[in-house]
Amino acid sequence: MELARKGVTRGQAERIKKQYEQQMGRDSVNMQGTELNEARLREEIKDETTVLTDNQPTKEELVKEDQVFGRNIFNTRNLTFEPNNNMATPPNYQLGPGDEVIIDIWGASQTSIRQTITPDGTINMQELGPIYLSGMTVEEANRFLKNKLGTVFSNENNQIQVTLGNTRTIQINIMGEVVQPGTYALSAFSTVFHALYRAGGVNDIGSLRDVQLVRNGKKIASVDVYDFIMQGKIKDDIRLQEGDVIIVPAYDMLVKMSGNVKRPMRFEMKKDETLAALIKYAGGFNADAYSKSVRMVRQNGMEYEVKTVDEMDYSVCQLRDGDVVTVGAILNRFTNKVEIKGAVYRPDIYALDGKVNTVRALIEKAQGLMDDAFTNRAVLQRQRDDLTSEILSVDVKALMNGTIPDIPLRKNDVLYIPSIHDLQDLGSVTIYGEVTKPDEYPYADNMTLEDLIIQAGGLKEAASTVRVDVSRRIKDTKSVNSTDSIGQMFSFALKDGFVIDGQPGFVLQPYDQVFVRRSPGYQTQQNVTIQGEVIFGGTYTLTSKAERLSDLVKKAGGVTNSAYVRGAKLTRVANEEEKKRMQDVVKLMGRELGENAIDSLGLQVDSLFSVGIDLEAALANPGGDADLVLREGDVLNIPEYVNTVKINGAVMMPNTVSYRKGEKVSYYLSQAGGYSQHAKKSKKFIIYMNGQVSKVKGSGKDQIEPGCEIVVPNKKQSKANFGNILGYATSFSSLATMAATIVSLFK
Repeated sequence: MELARKGVTRGQAERIKKQYEQQMGRDSVNMQGTELNEARLREEIKDETTVLTDNQPTKEELVKEDQVFGRNIFNTRNLTFEPNNNMATPPNYQLGPGDEVIIDIWGASQTSIRQTITPDGTINMQELGPIYLSGMTVEEANRFLKNKLGTVFSNENNQIQVTLGNTRTIQINIMGEVVQPGTYALSAFSTVFHALYRAGGVNDIGSLRDVQLVRNGKKIASVDVYDFIMQGKIKDDIRLQEGDVIIVPAYDMLVKMSGNVKRPMRFEMKKDETLAALIKYAGGFNADAYSKSVRMVRQNGMEYEVKTVDEMDYSVCQLRDGDVVTVGAILNRFTNKVEIKGAVYRPDIYALDGKVNTVRALIEKAQGLMDDAFTNRAVLQRQRDDLTSEILSVDVKALMNGTIPDIPLRKNDVLYIPSIHDLQDLGSVTIYGEVTKPDEYPYADNMTLEDLIIQAGGLKEAASTVRVDVSRRIKDTKSVNSTDSIGQMFSFALKDGFVIDGQPGFVLQPYDQVFVRRSPGYQTQQNVTIQGEVIFGGTYTLTSKAERLSDLVKKAGGVTNSAYVRGAKLTRVANEEEKKRMQDVVKLMGRELGENAIDSLGLQVDSLFSVGIDLEAALANPGGDADLVLREGDVLNIPEYVNTVKINGAVMMPNTVSYRKGEKVSYYLSQAGGYSQHAKKSKKFIIYMNGQVSKVKGSGKDQIEPGCEIVVPNKKQSKANFGNILGYATSFSSLATMAATIVSLFK
């Protein structure tokens, strides 16, 4: 966390970490100091980077104003200051051990010699022996070798040229306030800036204004990085030589610039630099900055003090370490503003000048009054000298006619001319029922019932034309007593959208409510479906509210020879009331068995449910009690004859066996191996194909029918485990029947 406290952002810490890892893997860097110091530095960078990356919020890392200008220039990926090894060899480049010298000879002779300068500074040529080149520039070596080789290649047509091949690696030391001080092996073309980049840049207290280059024990340059950042000057980016030492001292002075400048942050300043230089480094003032003076907060050794520096003193004001300079904004007020609002064509802010200096001139500048302007009284809001407000009433009509004097304006005056619509509640009217767009509509003078119906898109097909009601609120602004009446009601008959019965040309009033009733004689088609063993199965339309099961079977051409009429089942679409009842059943089960039990059963209220019927009785006695009245969405399913009986639940082996007329329940239980150890014998029941459920009475001889299912509950059934019940739960005729049956199993 030390890096975070010093102001290093998360991005900077990540870059330091990556540079460190690249440095370890890419370069042979011989770090000065003990192995203990090297390990400490490595752990500090890795650990603090991890903490900063994982735990610090990214609120643009840290506030920009707390960053030091230029400090991240040497730890960004996009600016490496890498030397260009492909450039032409500078004539003043000094040769040294490790440099490759290429000697090209052409003319009368053709040859090319490549030699690397040895550690003792020489190259070895067969004809001449060792030749000392170390310390010479390329230009000096070129002249020297021409003289030497001239004795061997003496033909005057020969040309000799010396160039540099692969350059040597030099070792330099970087000391002081950098992220990774130490000894670095760099290209001989490397400069001060590249060395700083390789060292991770300056640390939190390192100076960018006085980077010192020491050569052979003498300081030969002081590099100011701000010159490069601000002006692009690279004259101080000196090429390094073997044994050079770069020293980054601690900064002398950090000054913070905040407020309305283009680059609010901290800047490193030299002792002789003034406030004017600081403003230049900060990019100058913003457009809304108050530049006539700035506020400076300074420490005097014991406490803080505030200074106000005027514009004329910017160039002579000396700065100190820790100073905070703040540039304020111009005042949020106008010297010559007036405003007009309301019922004019161009409400806006205007300049108070020689052309617009009275109320009349301001109205004319706003393109005049709108037709709905209320001209008897306008409001002029004015600011007094003590900044309190006062209101002046203006008779706009008289003023514009010239019957009263014009009113001079003052700065910050606001003239409001109301519209007649602003001064009265025009209200609305609402239409409900069988119209295309039932909604609330704005009221208009002389609006009739027919007008509102047209606005609402006209009548729907189901609308009644013999009954349209209008309700009206009671309004008596002069009343002093309450009344029992709470509203008025008017009724009308329509034809082609016009009133033919009732008050003709009935004019609506604000807040009237219109109700277009649904015609009692309007009915949409209602369909039912019959499936299974009938001659013509499919969907049929009900033609009467009293149509029954027997009527539907008759429409379908009757049942087939293989139909099992007693097993017919009716599925019905639940209406809202029935859905509510089923939800109540589920809630009841939740109270009886617990919510977990309901979840394990997966019970949900569906829009469909089964109705237990006796179709055989219905067909035998059409119109009788068993012949149910159908309703829209009903599905009647008549199955084939099923000559089996199921035995399920707490038996030794659940089974399905052939139906044998006249056999008792005990016979079928024996076909399933008899009762299991935990059978609840007294609670066994029968589920029939038509969905009806019946408790076994006595021997049950007369209760067994083809296709039925005998269920024996388990008396040790856990309330949280319904695996056995789920095996036969789908056979129940309805959710209500299933709920009642399941609850009874645990009593």
